[in-house]
Amino acid sequence: MLEIIAQKREILGKRLETLLDQGLVPAEIYGQGFENIHLSVPIKEFSKVFKEAGENSIVNVVIEGKTVPVLIYNVQKNPLNDSFISIDFYKVNMDKKITADIPIKFIGEAPAVKEKGGTLVKALEKIEVEALPSDLPQFIEIDLSSLVDLHQSLHIKDIKISDKIEILDELESVIVTIAEQMKEEVVEAPPVTEGAEPIEGQPQEGGQEASTTTPEQEK
Repeated sequence: MLEIIAQKREILGKRLETLLDQGLVPAEIYGQGFENIHLSVPIKEFSKVFKEAGENSIVNVVIEGKTVPVLIYNVQKNPLNDSFISIDFYKVNMDKKITADIPIKFIGEAPAVKEKGGTLVKALEKIEVEALPSDLPQFIEIDLSSLVDLHQSLHIKDIKISDKIEILDELESVIVTIAEQMKEEVVEAPPVTEGAEPIEGQPQEGGQEASTTTPEQEK
């Protein structure tokens, strides 16, 4: 199991920027019946663990020699440089089932897209499940190679998953479908009827505009 060494911290509020300058990121660890602890975590160490674990794998946080199993519950990043600025860890009971949103990972290629010009439409990005913390997958794989026809879909009920994991979302929900590409309509200009009355202000034959002045107005 992945492990992170963390230290308790006393620095709070605006002074947290000094931690970032030292290569540390502020973190919180909390959970049901668990007292909230303020932590600091080495940024480089956390980056490696987060890349492998994501938000659904159990990670051991070691604090002063004590190991606490957690999920990486929430991560905030600097929008300018994508660096970590804060982390929330959720302490889990390894003997109690929890719910989690598991991201979908699409693999393979849909023949209906390559051979029939269809468009792949992804309807879901995550699926809610319930399982023991140790049984939670990092992601759920969806193989697109079975999509061979236009208008064909894959539903949640089509997922092959461990019997240790219970899917909570509606089983008939569409995960991905193959849509037919929309054809552009060509709008043709209406034909000009010979001998039609000239439109007011439109040039007549010979290049002159049709006159809208009455003989009385010309006097």
